[in-house]
Amino acid sequence: MKISEHDWHLEPFGPHIWRGRLESGQLLALARAVKEEGGQLIALWGSDDRHLAGGFGIHAALLSSAGLVWVSCALAAENPAYPDLAHIFPQADRMQRATFDLLGIIATDAVDDRKWLRHGAWPAHVFPLRKDFDARLPATHSTDAYPFIRVEGDGVHEIAVGPVHAGTIEPGHFRFSVIGERVLKLEERFGYTHKGTEKRFEGMDLATGARLAGRVSGDSHSAYAWAYCMAVETATGSQAPERAVWLRALFLEIERIANHLGDLGFLGNDVALSFGFVQFWRLKEDWLRLSASLFGHRYLFDCIVPGGVAVDIVDKGKADLAAMADRIEADVLSLKAIYDEHATLQDRFTHTGIVKPDLAARLGLTGLAGRASAQAWDARAQFPQAPYDQLDVNMATQRHGDVLARVEVRFTELNESLRLIRELLARLPAGDIHTPLKPVQDVCEGLGWVEGWRGEVVVAVRIAATGELDRVHPHDPSWQNWPLLEVGVLGNIVPDFPLINKSFNLSYSGSDL
Repeated sequence: MKISEHDWHLEPFGPHIWRGRLESGQLLALARAVKEEGGQLIALWGSDDRHLAGGFGIHAALLSSAGLVWVSCALAAENPAYPDLAHIFPQADRMQRATFDLLGIIATDAVDDRKWLRHGAWPAHVFPLRKDFDARLPATHSTDAYPFIRVEGDGVHEIAVGPVHAGTIEPGHFRFSVIGERVLKLEERFGYTHKGTEKRFEGMDLATGARLAGRVSGDSHSAYAWAYCMAVETATGSQAPERAVWLRALFLEIERIANHLGDLGFLGNDVALSFGFVQFWRLKEDWLRLSASLFGHRYLFDCIVPGGVAVDIVDKGKADLAAMADRIEADVLSLKAIYDEHATLQDRFTHTGIVKPDLAARLGLTGLAGRASAQAWDARAQFPQAPYDQLDVNMATQRHGDVLARVEVRFTELNESLRLIRELLARLPAGDIHTPLKPVQDVCEGLGWVEGWRGEVVVAVRIAATGELDRVHPHDPSWQNWPLLEVGVLGNIVPDFPLINKSFNLSYSGSDL
């Protein structure tokens, strides 16, 4: 497969996915080629391959005009290193720093080599994703002393927010440099609840791995579970039944609707329109209760499993879900008219938290937030895998890149998901919902790629010859988008930060592995 007229010897690895192995020096050239044709870096991660008679590995998933390109480079067992990619794709910066914190793999000539995930849970010279890591090592309990970048000058002040917040949310630290109430710079710091998720996958059986994958970021459970199962099924050469694949899409769209309803309510609340908050959350609660009634869990936990799905839907359930979709669509139409005509809301949303399209493209803004800044990428529409290849998904985009644009994308996507649910229900094929996975004969690997409600969720797996998980990397689109929040808040007033932050609504947990 060619990118920028060069043949990189990439092989088909699934629908719209290409696989290749390169020398570390070629990785830089491939990144430049993808960038030149308008593509993006989606994910970057490392692996300890010494137990497989190798050294270490660095892996990248890149979005190109042909689909998702997954490449790997073998690195030395001693002092593993690869060329810095952040000067081509700025979103690589935190991924590279996290890869060093977890595996000790160095991005050569990187401008920013500060720690990212490491606080005081393990010493600086210890790397927890290495196979010889001793989990019994005590935490260091040392002071974090993270080197924030300081802004100096007359009248400049710092405001520290978090990591503990006034609510049951994940921890994150936001360091504002301001003059008066105007934001000059925002710098983020995450990793406070490093859960050891990737380490926990090691040695798990494939079924238990699906449960953990779905809990990487709970509000995207279906996206993660589907991406994980897609990867496992690719690795084992298995295929889920057609009905199961359609049900997975149904669960994914139910999840998308639930999150958009909740966000639209919160965004109204952030500009003191409590009526909007109450009404959208009334709809979300009805939606979640119906999910629990039909599928056994409000957030559809453990409905998607390797080889298919664990629950089915009967005719009455289909009728109930379709009727609820009709009711929500009508209520959302009325609520959108209220949002459109509410002068204070429109004033607060418009020209607030702007990420211009050229900056979004340069820095790799993706998913819902990217589409609000004219980054027209949606895997369901451009690289559709079953059953989306039969559904003709309409992609929602805006150009202004402000809070209002991100709200408008949510409204459009919500209505499109309601349409897709009706179509999925009407065309749901008959048949089985699960088939056993084929037995593992040797070390194998797979990758899953799903358009979650925030953006692309990617899960890469390597399965040992014993049939147990050897390496799993779950990637959340928040990795790319958190740095753009730092950009979007510049020049705005501090009181608008909660509104701008909620308009992105990124995952702390998804990037705090």
